Amino acid sequence: MSQKTTAPLPLAPLEYNFSNESLTRQQIEQAIQSTEDALTLLKAMQESVTSKSIRRHQFLLMGVGQ
Repeated sequence: MSQKTTAPLPLAPLEYNFSNESLTRQQIEQAIQSTEDALTLLKAMQESVTSKSIRRHQFLLMGVGQ
């Protein structure tokens, strides 16, 4: 079984680096946006015809023995 290893974060430089700050901010904004997109997609799936189809299949499979 493999063991989990963690990599420590690099130390921040003492002087302010605008390009690093803007890159970090951009990556965080993209991560938040992709999470919001995924949540929106999940909400749409729960309220759409796809959800009705999934519920129908779940209902049909309720009596199936395992």
